[in-house]
Amino acid sequence: MTTVSPDLRRIWRGARVPLALLALIFLAGALLLLGRGEQAYGALEPGSYEQGGAHALAELLADQGVDVRVAHTIAEADAAVGDDATLLVTAPDLAPAKRFDALRERAADVVLVTPGEATLRDSLPLVHPAGRSDVGTLKPQCTVAAAVAAGEATLGGIGYASPGARSCYPGEDGGGTMLQLAEGDRTTTLLGTPAPLTNARLAEQGNAALALRLLGAHPKLVWYLPTTSDPALDDSRRSIFDLIPDGWYYGAAQAFVAVALLALWRARRLGPVVTEPLPIVVRAAETAEGRARLYRRAKAAGHAGETLREATRDRLRTTLGLPRDADAQALVASVSTRTGRPANDVGAVLYGPPVPDDPALVRLADDLDRVEREAGRT
Repeated sequence: MTTVSPDLRRIWRGARVPLALLALIFLAGALLLLGRGEQAYGALEPGSYEQGGAHALAELLADQGVDVRVAHTIAEADAAVGDDATLLVTAPDLAPAKRFDALRERAADVVLVTPGEATLRDSLPLVHPAGRSDVGTLKPQCTVAAAVAAGEATLGGIGYASPGARSCYPGEDGGGTMLQLAEGDRTTTLLGTPAPLTNARLAEQGNAALALRLLGAHPKLVWYLPTTSDPALDDSRRSIFDLIPDGWYYGAAQAFVAVALLALWRARRLGPVVTEPLPIVVRAAETAEGRARLYRRAKAAGHAGETLREATRDRLRTTLGLPRDADAQALVASVSTRTGRPANDVGAVLYGPPVPDDPALVRLADDLDRVEREAGRT
């Protein structure tokens, strides 16, 4: 008697594959969460040749005599900015809010790319989003010198509105996808999309002219690309577990219970393989004879004949060195060439009509055996 009660080994054997899949899913989710930040601020890199990068713009500015300084932390940007510099911020929402305003005040002009609600709330309270529109070719429809000189450009994305600000390139909802605020001697320009600054779009329409006038108005450009690895964010940085939605924990608990129940069910239902000695040993010849008697009782001479033909054809393909999927024409031609028999005779033996009765089945077996022996001669 063999027990089928589950033990630890059986439970582990039944559960290891589902548990491995579950661990793989959580690992992939963690990698996606960790990689999202790098992908977000990887755009508009001045050293990137990809379509979303901005190497072409950086080179164009350098050719115009602009000193381009790249900064990835607020400390680097603070050290490089001054009253002779334009400050470009590619992801304002990632910049530490406590020091961002002080950085802006020290710059001659500021250009912000797609600032979100966090930046507008903390640093530009008079500006508010005004809808979204598709990125495409838009007309300036404003008096900003850079926009007037550039003419049509590739804008769109987030629209902005603010009392007293100059709104350019209005989108479908009426908000300006380029908005310029005058703050004393300094201007702050908001762009609703990074498209006109990218390698892919810089050569289109008036994008290059617009970018050069916005970013090349001063001898120096501080190209600030905020990153989540900035030490200045330590106070507000959250762990990966804080970023996981609550529903994930509930789903993980359900998945764990389901996997445990599945493992218990599989371990109890199947159990280990049990070997049992057979009471008698049946010879192969007796098995073949028993199968033949079943065919005869069922009057399935045609089916038995086709079984013999298929087995002979398989052996002939191996003998003649033909592929296993060789068609009838190739097999018949090869057998005819080897045996010297006419192709019609060989085809009738190997692919003829079903035999009608037992005597015809015996004759077919003899013919198949004869053809196979002749084909096997070298």
